[in-house]
Amino acid sequence: MLETIGKTPLVRLKRLVPSGSAQVWVKLEGQNPTGSYKDRTALTMVEGAEAEGVLSRERPVRLLECTGGSTGTALAFVCAVKGYAFTVITSDAYAQEKLDSMRAFGAEVLIEPSLGGQVTPDLWPRMRARAQRLLETGGYHWLDQFNNPHALAGYQQMGHELLKQMPDKLDAFCGAVGTAGMIVGVGSVIKTRFPAARIVALEPNSSAVLSGGPPGNHGIDGTAAGYVPPQFDWKVVDQAMALPEPEARNMARLLAQTEGIFAGTSTGLNVLAALQLAREIGPGGVVVTVACDTGFKYLNGPLYRPE
Repeated sequence: MLETIGKTPLVRLKRLVPSGSAQVWVKLEGQNPTGSYKDRTALTMVEGAEAEGVLSRERPVRLLECTGGSTGTALAFVCAVKGYAFTVITSDAYAQEKLDSMRAFGAEVLIEPSLGGQVTPDLWPRMRARAQRLLETGGYHWLDQFNNPHALAGYQQMGHELLKQMPDKLDAFCGAVGTAGMIVGVGSVIKTRFPAARIVALEPNSSAVLSGGPPGNHGIDGTAAGYVPPQFDWKVVDQAMALPEPEARNMARLLAQTEGIFAGTSTGLNVLAALQLAREIGPGGVVVTVACDTGFKYLNGPLYRPE
């Protein structure tokens, strides 16, 4: 099962890109086993812990992580295959489908209550403090995706896949930032072949910390934790772009209806930015972004049931 991670297709948008714009290509990471690109980093973090000797079937340690959902599902999947116990600290701010998926793979799911179902600036500090308290009781190994050096390796693999799939041109790559692992991991690989390519980090404009604004509330799973992630690297990233969450949600719905790409709000944010970059770059250019996950993770929420 672990060998089914990766090797995801890259497709060109046909109907959403206006005339006079650059090409826009999207890597379909929802075709990973648990439906997101987090499968890649979940595997490299667990295998990193194995390589360091802190984790093995003979050592009864329980893996621990804080997550907005997709990383938790991916880690629960990897732990199920490898036979490890796993506890996840998450929140009711995130899609119920993700929480149910973690439980389905056998994870212990601990819910940190949200304020009004939103990702607020205090939520991630509370989740991390709860993880620290558990860690101090003994018997846990916290993978800590925000600070884990093995987290980038999975995304670098995605970058190498992308370079094999791309034509001989790439002008810009953009992606929403949560832990920053994806934008930095993929971006660093892209720069080895296309050093002039613009690597653009994305965030909702209601919590535009990377753009120099204050942390705020939003509802885009897996993005904008309210602070600059430790793995974020301006040596790789050329620009931060903040976009309206309502437009990202609308774009996610348009993607399904016009291009057949069924994904979540972070993907809507990615494509919204990619289309803006494509207009700026113009004909002959190439912009690439990522469909982070599958829309099946959001059917019970407001994304596909707009009022």
